[in-house]
Amino acid sequence: MDLPPEFLTLYSRLDRQGPGTPEDVLWALGRLGLSGPLQVCDAGCGTGADSVTLARALPEAQVEGLDAVPAFIEAGQARVADLPNAALRLGDMGALTGPYDLIWSAGAIYFLGVTEGLRAWRAALAPGGVVAFSQGVFLGGDEPQAVRDFWAPEPALTDREGLRAQVAEAGYEILDTRLLIGAPWEAYYGSVTREIAALRPGASPAMAEVLDASEREGALWRQAPDRIAYELVLARPD
Repeated sequence: MDLPPEFLTLYSRLDRQGPGTPEDVLWALGRLGLSGPLQVCDAGCGTGADSVTLARALPEAQVEGLDAVPAFIEAGQARVADLPNAALRLGDMGALTGPYDLIWSAGAIYFLGVTEGLRAWRAALAPGGVVAFSQGVFLGGDEPQAVRDFWAPEPALTDREGLRAQVAEAGYEILDTRLLIGAPWEAYYGSVTREIAALRPGASPAMAEVLDASEREGALWRQAPDRIAYELVLARPD
């Protein structure tokens, strides 16, 4: 993945590269009733925040975090160093082999497309395996301009019913869902704001451009924090 070095400098400093909390991971594991010696993939793991949560919540499991960005994997290595059941590695999340009992993907499936990603992951699931992923959604109705502007970089974004249709098109059934609004986003943009402040002094023009773009994104979210959402979807092949 060819990303500007200034972008990587900012985002590799973050605990996570998008909204989400450990509570979301634990909710999913609880709803799915997962425990024991499982094989788990954190697809698009970034710097490994959810890999850590998965490894601690599933001490008998083997958790493999996978990301295509070397800077993220490098930054995340120290986070899992003391977890014997977790490892991060470079790889293509569109070419998983498995077999995995759980494929977890927080905010990353959009790089593949929901239907396309689920289809690609089907062969990587063990019998009875499940996928848990979060994806941006429109909540419906008359969306404020800030919401439309926020999601402009994702022109294929749909609403919750559209997301369900994408999952069904991939040949999966939805087991449960959870909307991620408010607190997970506040925590994420709070961390982005802190890192922007740390990098702003003496920033090069290229770095200043990246910092400005990230500030604009956070400002759009703050204009409509109750209307910008991810949906966390738990799904199993039909």
